[in-house]
Amino acid sequence: MRPFISATPAPPYYAVIFTNIHSREISGYEETAERMLELAKIQRGFLGVESTRNQDGNGITVSYWNSLEDIRNWKEQIEHRKAQESGKTKWYLEYTLRIAKVETEYSLVKSELPGS
Repeated sequence: MRPFISATPAPPYYAVIFTNIHSREISGYEETAERMLELAKIQRGFLGVESTRNQDGNGITVSYWNSLEDIRNWKEQIEHRKAQESGKTKWYLEYTLRIAKVETEYSLVKSELPGS
């Protein structure tokens, strides 16, 4: 129904916000990103993900989790740790990771845009 916006449960839950700038070296990145999504989806506490990247290589990915413990477990997952290392050594020029507790959520859903 909503291919980009995650259908999260009623708050509270947690958001991991990963903002990044790619380097010129991105070989293997897409395959690894797809694999990480597959793995995240089967992790305990995973609620959803939203991600976008512009033409300049600037991106943001927000993943949603049930608890801080679930986030810690995901951070320590062995394949994810290897991907993190590749990100640090070759794929990213810069990144910031933030973890926030979502306490309130508002939504708007229209079946079509005005003038359609």
